[in-house]
Amino acid sequence: MSKLVLEQVTKTFGEFYAAREISFCVEEGEFVTLLGPSGCGKTTLLKMIGGFHQPDSGRILIGDKTVNALPPEKRNTAMCFQSYALFPHLNVAHNICFGLKQKKVAIGEQQTRLAEALKQVGLESQRLKMPAQLSGGQQQRVALARAMITRPDVILFDEPLSNLDAKLRESVRFEIKELQRQYQLTSIYVTHDQAEALAMSDKIVVLNAGNVEQIGKPEEIYYRPANRFVADFIGAANIDTAQVTPAEQPGYYRVRCALGEFYVHSAQPPRTEHCYICWRPEDAQYVSQPQAGDNHFTLTLDKMAFMGNLTEAWGHNDSGLSVRLQLIKKPPVAPGERACFRLAENAIHFLEPVS
Repeated sequence: MSKLVLEQVTKTFGEFYAAREISFCVEEGEFVTLLGPSGCGKTTLLKMIGGFHQPDSGRILIGDKTVNALPPEKRNTAMCFQSYALFPHLNVAHNICFGLKQKKVAIGEQQTRLAEALKQVGLESQRLKMPAQLSGGQQQRVALARAMITRPDVILFDEPLSNLDAKLRESVRFEIKELQRQYQLTSIYVTHDQAEALAMSDKIVVLNAGNVEQIGKPEEIYYRPANRFVADFIGAANIDTAQVTPAEQPGYYRVRCALGEFYVHSAQPPRTEHCYICWRPEDAQYVSQPQAGDNHFTLTLDKMAFMGNLTEAWGHNDSGLSVRLQLIKKPPVAPGERACFRLAENAIHFLEPVS
């Protein structure tokens, strides 16, 4: 049985659809991320799961119980807020135990759970400190311990790392993921950060304008995007229209597009002959001497930027098509010069038909 199920959940504000017939399920111990741009409906979905908004239609089930009409305190969920929402006048121990006190849990049980929670998040030595004495990462761990200590069915994360600097954000996201994995916490995580979603999630729900665009594992979302929106929003992608015809060998296709002609292998056939295609900038390789039939194309390089572990390059071909590249090694050419690149036969992915 799934721990959390949404069935055809819809929510409107006036004429604006924040969620339109959203359906997905979360298994026990699974980490699921709601990912999308600002205004796509991800926080509204989180608040409906937590009981802070009521859906206009559809059902939300936690365990085998429909919770649409239940207030937040009756749902056995816990929220980790973007701002941490720690009480500045309470020390770490009292902040963590706040939910237990509200539930009137016995003092002895509170102390047992507190010791366990402090150990889980590595804050035993900080129990008497005030929030202002803690780093951003430590404050986030206090918020997580406060959520965990009530032993909720589902923990809800509302962009909890957005207030941290980039280096600390990377460190804390792995701490959260490790705690979630170790203690099998069923988690719903809201973010607009694609790297965060890819690094932490067991499953990603990609949202756009109140609709689900794709649901899948991080690798599937990145390497097999369902449509142009997903391809462009998750990482970087070169997207074009193409004419696709089957080749002689099963599973292979001949692709003709503005970049050139390519011989492509795909386990997923195109839906129509005329469709959108995409490929990732890191899938191109510089070649000094191209060979016939090796899926090569030629660009005039417009600009390059050394990024440390890779070189970003932008260029265009003779038909004016702009292309973005991410190369492990800087090619021995300068902006304004022509260079040749190749794509592996499995680099191109088929997207939706051209309407």
